[in-house]
Amino acid sequence: MNHPSSPSTRSVGPPSSRTLVVVAHPDLASSRITTCLAEAVSDLPHVTVHELGPAYREGRFDIAREQQLLRDHDRIVWQFPWYWYSVPAVLKAWIDQVLTYDFAYGGSGSALRGKTLQLVTSTGGPEESYAGADSTSRFTMTQLLAPLDATARLVGMRLATPLILHGARTLSDEGLAVHAKRYRELLGSPRRAD
Repeated sequence: MNHPSSPSTRSVGPPSSRTLVVVAHPDLASSRITTCLAEAVSDLPHVTVHELGPAYREGRFDIAREQQLLRDHDRIVWQFPWYWYSVPAVLKAWIDQVLTYDFAYGGSGSALRGKTLQLVTSTGGPEESYAGADSTSRFTMTQLLAPLDATARLVGMRLATPLILHGARTLSDEGLAVHAKRYRELLGSPRRAD
């Protein structure tokens, strides 16, 4: 996988790659989980791995470039750690700047219509922390992910079943390898959506 000192986008295989993995982490260099998962899919021939950190300069993205990446792919994966019950700030900034009116929604904004959005996230807490009203987090992951579901709906994308890794803080290397394999299998087919 590319690191901040290298170009932020890596495409393996022909230019007709169809799955874009948008990797968002506040400090990717120190991330065991996010880095491992991105590396697990980076050599798939139809997958483009795009790290947001290096693409975010002085608070801005190259919007035309980011939008072209979205146009060029059928399935969009947002890969990120679950961060204070939301996405990391760099992904929120990307959503705000890139999913614009007349591109992603409203007026003539239909560039994402019919594409699939796949969420791949990891939580520090165990799965039981997200079991509903009586749990630590008070809500289920389905409830907490509702704003992203609404975003997908607004821009005409189908939200695939999220891939969630719970308990990332205490996950063994073996457990991480199993999850990375599952992620790779999920993205293993260019046509597979969930």
